[in-house]
Amino acid sequence: MTALDKKNTILVIDDEESLRDSCSQIIVKEGYRAETAGDGLAGFAKIQELQPDLVLIDLKMPGQSGFEVLDRIKEFDPNIISIVITGYATVESAVEAMKKGAYDFLPKPFSPDQLRIIIKRGLERRRLILETDSLRREKKLMEENFITMVSHQLRSPLGTIAQYFEVILGGMAGEVGPKQKEMLSKARDRLEKLMELINDWLDLARMNRGQIVDRFKPLSLKKILENIVEFMLPSAQAENLSIELVPYSGDDSAEGDDETLTQVFSNLISNAIKYNKPGGRIKVFLEEKETSIAVNVEDTGIGILEEHLPLIFDQFFRVKSVDGKKSKGTGLGLSIAKKIVEAHNGTIQVTSEVGKGSTFTVFLPKMR
Repeated sequence: MTALDKKNTILVIDDEESLRDSCSQIIVKEGYRAETAGDGLAGFAKIQELQPDLVLIDLKMPGQSGFEVLDRIKEFDPNIISIVITGYATVESAVEAMKKGAYDFLPKPFSPDQLRIIIKRGLERRRLILETDSLRREKKLMEENFITMVSHQLRSPLGTIAQYFEVILGGMAGEVGPKQKEMLSKARDRLEKLMELINDWLDLARMNRGQIVDRFKPLSLKKILENIVEFMLPSAQAENLSIELVPYSGDDSAEGDDETLTQVFSNLISNAIKYNKPGGRIKVFLEEKETSIAVNVEDTGIGILEEHLPLIFDQFFRVKSVDGKKSKGTGLGLSIAKKIVEAHNGTIQVTSEVGKGSTFTVFLPKMR
């Protein structure tokens, strides 16, 4: 039996015995399970023990007040429906109770019908909350299963196919004619693009803000950039490009996840290489702002059309150059970068001029 199917439990917390008894009788007649407590401390102990669906709470009780119980319920399980019952009803107390998580407010004295209506409404609210949570968990499980399927049942065979292409093109399975070799090379290139798309999509699907935050630690942005520039220098030189990390003596410390920030800056520098022009330049430099540190990646490449700038971080969006051709890549790299930067409570921006180049800037909060 699930939480949605079981008999609803309603707890009445009130220091008046006669009210507890009368409420219990109404609750049981409606087919619910009734429990009672005479004060706030005993009431919260029963909440911990029974985990009721709905709680009726008096605000004015000896010892722990109803307001205190509301606070503790909200902390213990915010999905429990709390309804305040009180003979000291004021607008101020009603507002305060709602702020502390109460679903509704019922002034004393109230009729059996009023109690039935408010309980029914509260339990319907509870049902909707639990159904929403159940659907959310089911959706998350489906997403995780789909990611697993893509990882193992799609990527693995594609990797095997790629290996066969290498074997055939290398002549290890027999002689391959020029025409066949050309066709197989094109097929292999398309397969590599598909693998790149799958890997980028998996990165995006697995990107979880909570997991990134859990890996936060103090780090040096300058050190991360030095490692990336050193690694990418041969790629830049192969394209006849110069790449420079401008010396920086200011505070470069930030709190973040080394792995995902490396992914962000590697993507930006890789794009600066990919979309540059022969003999072009790439400049990477840090700037200290009032509350943040800015990491800039500036290139002298083809640039981005002004109408494309607002869409540049959208999933699967690939800009077109001035000749109308779509850019290379999957269209997911910048979307992933934006998601990572936002998980670090930062922002990413771009400025560009067609034919002159682009500058991507990542703003990250300073170490506190």
